[in-house]
Parts: sequence; C-alpha cells; structure tokens
Amino acid sequence: MLQVSFIRQNKEEVLRRLAKKNFNAENAVEKILQLDDERKKLLFEKEEARSKINSVSRQIRELMTSGQKEKAEEAKAEVLHIKNSNSTVTEKLSATEKELHEVLVQLPNLAHDSVPAGKTAEDNEVVRESGIKPQLDRDCLPHWELAKKYDLIDFELGNKVTGAGFPFYKGQGARLQRALVQYFLDYNISKGYTEYEAPVFVNEESAYATGQLPDKESQMYYVPLDNFYVIPTAEVPLTNIYRNEIITQGQLPVKMTGYTPCFRREAGSYGKDVRGLNRLHQFDKVEIVQITWPEKSYEALEGMVDHVAELLDTLELPYRILRLCGGDMSFTSALTYDFEIFSAAQKRWLEVSSVSNFESFQANRAKIRFKDEKGKTQLAHTLNGSSLALPRIVAGLLEDHQSEKGIHIPLSLQKYFGSEWIQ
Repeated sequence: MLQVSFIRQNKEEVLRRLAKKNFNAENAVEKILQLDDERKKLLFEKEEARSKINSVSRQIRELMTSGQKEKAEEAKAEVLHIKNSNSTVTEKLSATEKELHEVLVQLPNLAHDSVPAGKTAEDNEVVRESGIKPQLDRDCLPHWELAKKYDLIDFELGNKVTGAGFPFYKGQGARLQRALVQYFLDYNISKGYTEYEAPVFVNEESAYATGQLPDKESQMYYVPLDNFYVIPTAEVPLTNIYRNEIITQGQLPVKMTGYTPCFRREAGSYGKDVRGLNRLHQFDKVEIVQITWPEKSYEALEGMVDHVAELLDTLELPYRILRLCGGDMSFTSALTYDFEIFSAAQKRWLEVSSVSNFESFQANRAKIRFKDEKGKTQLAHTLNGSSLALPRIVAGLLEDHQSEKGIHIPLSLQKYFGSEWIQ
C-alpha cells in the first residue's frame, strides 16, 4: 500500500509511475488527497473538542470548590454539548478513514523507473540468456508423454480423485519431486537463507498484508468456515512472520526460505499451453524471501537474480531472464525479473521463477519496520523469488534431457535422486 504522505509530496511522480503499469490513477489520487484533507480537518476538530472539554472540566472543579454551583452546572451542560458534537465528529472521522483506506488499497505499487513500457508479455525485455538449447530428434516427446512412458505422473488419476490440475506423482516421478525440493532448500541454505516449514493456510490479515487481498481474491482457494485462505506461495506466510514487528538493525537483512505446496485456482486457464505440468492448481515450490534496508533492496534484488540463475545453471537448463513491462507486472511489485527455461520438445519458453522487489508496499500493509542508526522507525523493503517452482522445472528436465537411454539427471541432482538416469 502506498503512503499518503508520499502521494501528496510526489503526486506527478506517482501518476507517471502508475501510468507505466497502465493504471490511470488521476481520479483515485485526487480522491485520496481530498479524503486526507477531510481526515486532517476532522482530526483537528476532535482534538480541539477534547482540549475544550479538558479546559471546561478544570473550570467546573474550580467553580465547585468556590461554591459557584449554578455556574458549574452551566459548564457541565457545555461539556455535554461538546461531547455530543464530538461524537458526531468521531463517527465522521472513522468513516472518512475507512473510505480513505478503501481507495488506497486499490492502488497498485509504483513501477520502478527501469520498468519498460508495455501492456503484454510481448513487451517484456530480455536482459540475459544462458545455456545451449538442446537439439533433439524429431521423434522427441513432450513431458506429458514422457511421464506416461516412464510411469512418473498420472494426470488421469488426479482428475479422478480431485480434478484437472491435481496430478499424482509416482515412483521415480515422486522421487524426483522430493529430490528437487531437498536440493533447492540445501542450495538456498548454503547461501545464507534460514529454512522455515510454514503453514499452508493463512488468515485474512496475512493475505491482505502481502497484497493477495483484495487483488487476487478470485485466484485463491478459500475456507469459509474458518475464514482461512490456502496459500498461493510460501511468500505469504514467510513475509507475515514479521507482520507488526520492529526489526533490529542486527537482524537485517532477514533471509528466509521454505518449501510448501502452492494452490491457485487459475480461473480462465485453458488450451494447449496448459497441458501436462504447464499449469496446475496444486504444485510444489521452494521460495526465497528477504526483508532489508530500503537503500539496499535493489542490490538484494540483483543478488537474488544471480542466485536463481546459478541454481538453473546447475540443473543444466537453458534459460533467459526477462525484465517485465509495466502491463505484465503484478499488483504489488515495483520491479520483477522472470526466468524462463527453453522446452526443446514444446519449442517454447516456460516460466519457472519470478524475482521481485516490492519496496515498502507490502511492509506498509504488514507494518514491517526497523529502527535506523538514529533510532527512527522506518518501513523495511521486502523481496521474494521462486527458487524454484517444480512443475515446469520437471517438464524441462524431462524434455531437454531425454535420450534413447532414458532421462539424464544433472550431476548436481544425482545424489538427491539416487541415480544418473530415469529409465
């Protein structure tokens, strides 16, 4: 959530940076400033009334002490009148603050100046490409056929038990899932991240704090009896560990990693591009999250990008890194880099990670703060990234590493998987 003080002091910059996200905020910004003016006016009236009540109350005590009961009764009537009037002001103030908050939470985060202009994924900017695209035989198979050939994943059984997008992994397929999760966690821990095993249900406050509510409400699974939301990513519970907390200088930067299953409704997703593992309702993912000083968050972002790139290098998968354009960015992000691996069998790029800096947007919602060297309390910056999401990684490993002998397992993963081949 944006801060009203920043909007007031930087109105034109706010409009310009929101326009880069193709968001016309002029009316909303004017409404915010108008409501904030009204809020300040009512707050002043409330404080003035309180001060007047205190002053008259002192007079009443003096009048009673000096025996001037009649004047004391008149003063009491005046206090009652002020309190009644102040009650109305308090109600108006509460309503104004509520309306101001409702308008504020509808504004997305500001796009960083480096974000390219654009409306769709076609406008994203390729900033780096690495690895060699494998040259496969003409009879190479997509991952859903390889999964069937080697009895790794049963999509039909998942459809029977639950529905489309909830596959069963079995045998070597289940072992590959487990191997990838353990490898990703160990890799992240070796880079200074602390591992957490987090809940997969969060309350409404947590979903709001990281920006899933109200923006992504339709994409989340909801448990109405308990008012719980099923997490779309470990980012939500991990970031909320520090909700309503003031972090000490010695704790920063906070670096967390965690594995969770993730759940997304993916409403409206259909067609050939969602076959197999390309788009699921339930999938496994290992996440990295950082909370850091504002002046160091973009340095942290570049470090997280390098971290994910190094991890993909160890999996021997060709990939490219995209800087997302304004129209393709999330509601909460200020700058996002997407990682895509090349699927030689499908002949297209598959997204496997997003690494984002949210600046103070989530921290303002979650009240994640720290004390600077002068003892002043400030909002921290939050970042997160997939390290990594498993479904398309598995798709890429199966498709790009297929041969007549079977599926070759990268050297970095072999000790976790227990073999060099899927056969």
